[in-house]
Amino acid sequence: MSREKILTVQDISCVGQCSLTVALPVISACGIETCVLPTAVLSTHTAFKPGWTFRDLTCDIEPISKHWESENITFKAIYTGYLGSREQVDLILKLIERHLEKDGTAIVDPAMADGGVLYKGFPEDFPKDMARLCAVADVILPNITEACLMTDSEFRTEYDEEYILSLLGKLGKLGCKKVVLTGVSFSPEKLGIAVYDCKTGKTDYYFNDKLPRMSHGTGDVYASAFVGAYMNGKSVYDSAALAADYTVKTIEATIDDDSHWYGVKFEKELGYLIDRIKN
Repeated sequence: MSREKILTVQDISCVGQCSLTVALPVISACGIETCVLPTAVLSTHTAFKPGWTFRDLTCDIEPISKHWESENITFKAIYTGYLGSREQVDLILKLIERHLEKDGTAIVDPAMADGGVLYKGFPEDFPKDMARLCAVADVILPNITEACLMTDSEFRTEYDEEYILSLLGKLGKLGCKKVVLTGVSFSPEKLGIAVYDCKTGKTDYYFNDKLPRMSHGTGDVYASAFVGAYMNGKSVYDSAALAADYTVKTIEATIDDDSHWYGVKFEKELGYLIDRIKN
């Protein structure tokens, strides 16, 4: 396996399987040296009952980056997840400029919305800031809600392929090179992804059977598995498909345990992910 060193930038929930508590173990299991830059620390993720703690680490990002710069620390890839503010977007743009190697890869999961609505705490115009970050990315991993918000498109729960192709075309105009659009479904039984090459306009799809459970943290599981596969030399499409299969396996490993409502048991299926990457 590759021993490339990457950086992932997102928040960390001390309890709750999402963000850094997913990204660090999943990408590391794929054989990639994984460095982290936490943007905030929470006692639990925000789906827990009110009372969770939150500490914003925005003021630490620039001093950390300056120290890395003094040590000539760079990364083969930088993968960003949840960013809590416009200021953090500006800081991460600067971070990419300083620390991403010349032939490196920027991967952006614009984690900010789902189900047609922006997450609580974000200003209404925040998608414009996330679009600025997506503009410098080699690969972006939005869901349909995030795609709509960044492109000023109407969010629909029922749609056809023409709608998806229109979204992909608009996302391509942001400036990124490849798009992996998640949560695509043309029938009640299937759920999948659309992979779009912004240069050629080519679109490929991959679908799994839709499972009767929605789980917290699966977006982070998916994005982390994608990064792990891609940094091991898989194509964007193969990485996207593998990540989808792995995410399904983690939901299946959790589906009968109602007490495990706060995430998925991704640890139990890491062997599956590693075997798929090797083959």
